[in-house]
Amino acid sequence: MTTFTITYPSKVQRTALTQEPVWVRWGLIAIALTFLTVFLFVPLLLVFYEALKKGVDVYFAAITDPDAIAAIKLTLTASAIAVPLNLVFGIAAAWAIAKFEFRGKHILITLIDLPFSVSPVIAGLIYVLVFGLQGWLGPWLAENDLKIIFAVPGIVLATIFVTVPFIARELIPLMQAQGTEEEEAAVALGASGWQTFWRITIPNIKWGLLYGIILCNARAMGEFGAVSVVSGHIRGSTNTLPLHVEILYNEYSYAASFAVASLLALLALITLIIKTFLEAKVAHQKGELTHEH
Repeated sequence: MTTFTITYPSKVQRTALTQEPVWVRWGLIAIALTFLTVFLFVPLLLVFYEALKKGVDVYFAAITDPDAIAAIKLTLTASAIAVPLNLVFGIAAAWAIAKFEFRGKHILITLIDLPFSVSPVIAGLIYVLVFGLQGWLGPWLAENDLKIIFAVPGIVLATIFVTVPFIARELIPLMQAQGTEEEEAAVALGASGWQTFWRITIPNIKWGLLYGIILCNARAMGEFGAVSVVSGHIRGSTNTLPLHVEILYNEYSYAASFAVASLLALLALITLIIKTFLEAKVAHQKGELTHEH
């Protein structure tokens, strides 16, 4: 009878087998750094250089201009409305999808992903076709002196649409990984639905929830396409920060446009720092859940 002996490679041998040659690793690192330098770091530095090229006085004059202040206020207002609404929807949708089985579940998931597959400009045009003066509800809105398109409500609706997926999409896999054991145990011990939600579900998803909120807020403040269609570009009234930057640039006010753009760049940097921190927390939490299961 013939016997076979299987010899497994040592840890050092496995590492050697799976490692790429040094020149390949350094080549990939060089390509990545070159890409980041050309397409991220250089444009970012250019924004701040152009913003401050004519001096600090010109910079502060641009960002404290009444039209810039109005754009900042409108951007913050749209985000302050869109993010909480998406927060409520995201938690509810993720909870339903991850914890329950029901008819239409896949349809709900598809609807959540819809803003990722539809161009923001198309979304803005849809709102114009529905709420515009010549749209389906336009005559009724005009009769009742209600204005949505070329006004703040239209900007808020467009912002809500493009930011719908961010919180829900971050929470769904996290809640699915957690399972339903803790909630079921809490209910078995006599906890009500709200008690289970606030004391079990929310603490378990806090880092993923914060991560989704940060991404949602960044997209809300930086949205251009859908908001551009429904805003009407009325200076001091319906221009958000990205639209105000475009108008200043088209008017050849380069220093002012880059000064206002630097505010969005600062927002992007702050978002990136917070995102990096929260990504580590979420990855650690998902790793613990995978290890437990």
